[in-house]
Amino acid sequence: MPVPLPAPTAMLDFLRQDQDPITGKVMRKVRSFVLREGRLTAGQQKALDNLWPRFGLERDAGVLDPQTVFGRDAPQVLEIGYGMGQSLVQMASAEPDKDFVGIEVHRPGVGALLMAIEETGVNNLRSYCDDAVEILELCIADASLSRVQLYFPDPWHKKKHHKRRIVQPSWVQLVQRKLAPGGVLHMATDWENYAEHMLEIMQAENGWQNLADDGRFAARPDWRPETKFERRGARLGHGVWDLLYRKI
Repeated sequence: MPVPLPAPTAMLDFLRQDQDPITGKVMRKVRSFVLREGRLTAGQQKALDNLWPRFGLERDAGVLDPQTVFGRDAPQVLEIGYGMGQSLVQMASAEPDKDFVGIEVHRPGVGALLMAIEETGVNNLRSYCDDAVEILELCIADASLSRVQLYFPDPWHKKKHHKRRIVQPSWVQLVQRKLAPGGVLHMATDWENYAEHMLEIMQAENGWQNLADDGRFAARPDWRPETKFERRGARLGHGVWDLLYRKI
């Protein structure tokens, strides 16, 4: 049976608003998401209660230390907005030589990911429940990531809302700083207009190599699982656009 969402805890402090140090007024930020959570199932709530201390990451812990979190120094993959987490768990299982960090703002998705971690026994995956931009800025060391994944972000399809799209020059520059030399930024979207927006942003930025043979969109790489929604969309004639860029 679904249960009501609990009151916010430390793991959900990403909605905390900064105040102007002089006026004390709240400086509201343009965010790439709106928190429209559904209801937690009993299983998701139980996973948050019991598994978060083991597999959850908090911004207050500061910069992520791989030795402390994973017990080793391995290539790190960061995924932003993993939804219900099935594909992220699948990727972590398929690449045990890498350590995966996910960021998701919706608690039902985080709870579902934790349930999947327990069911599959993967031990190279951890998650934040927080604002991805702030976690990148505050908790991810520069030049520490081998890959950053952004799959099917909110397209904010209305023109007046394009400023809310996460893929903006400032975000691309932030990701570039966090990637190690040779690290890869992998984006995918099923909105053609957003794909064109991503391509335009990336073409205007320095220090990137487009890995597509034609210099535009790429074929889906083996590491990104095809989702059931993607397969259904393909049957209906809907497109999916992947972009792969290497930091140079």
